[in-house]
Amino acid sequence: MAVSRTVIISCAGMGSRLGLGSTKALLEIDGKPLIIRHLEMLGHESDIRVVVGYQAEAVIEVVRKYREDVLFVFNHHYRETGTGASVALAAKYANDYILSLDGDLLVHPEDMEKVLACDHEFVSGGIPGTDDLWMLQTYTENGREFVSSFSKNTGTYEWNGITQMKSRKMRNGTGHVFQLIEPYLPVPFLELRTREIDTVNDYERALAWVKNGFQ
Repeated sequence: MAVSRTVIISCAGMGSRLGLGSTKALLEIDGKPLIIRHLEMLGHESDIRVVVGYQAEAVIEVVRKYREDVLFVFNHHYRETGTGASVALAAKYANDYILSLDGDLLVHPEDMEKVLACDHEFVSGGIPGTDDLWMLQTYTENGREFVSSFSKNTGTYEWNGITQMKSRKMRNGTGHVFQLIEPYLPVPFLELRTREIDTVNDYERALAWVKNGFQ
């Protein structure tokens, strides 16, 4: 049975740390914008919402050329709020679950299949690999791994911004997505191969990853 799910992609931020003058969702990786790479892997999802703010018109134009049924949600306060605010805005009238993705992220295609097959709540992370990271602390119980906390300093995995939670838990917040999740921890952990792009070094690593066939 298909999961009753709303996919929210946060693309409102300015990407100022990257310094390229473009919202990261429109960054081209091997000739294709990041947002289109997401949408290509979400072809069977019927409820997709893209949160826009900085360069909103450009993001909308690119997305609509690829897929016309995407719902756009405006975060007019993108300069002073985080991705948590974007998710909360888009969570209104959502389906049972929300799958939250960041627009500055590359996901291994095989691992996105694992995400879309998941029918329960999860918080995901992977091997640390970006310049500015948040960590996940986890523990194992009865053969399953759970996320117990987020930390700036210590942890086993890097938090990659991908989570699936009951939608009622994601409707209020102005900070970061992990701050929406924290009151509900522990949550099952899902390990994924991703590349987040915050800096020029991250961008170059992500580009090489795609060119090498996600190896």
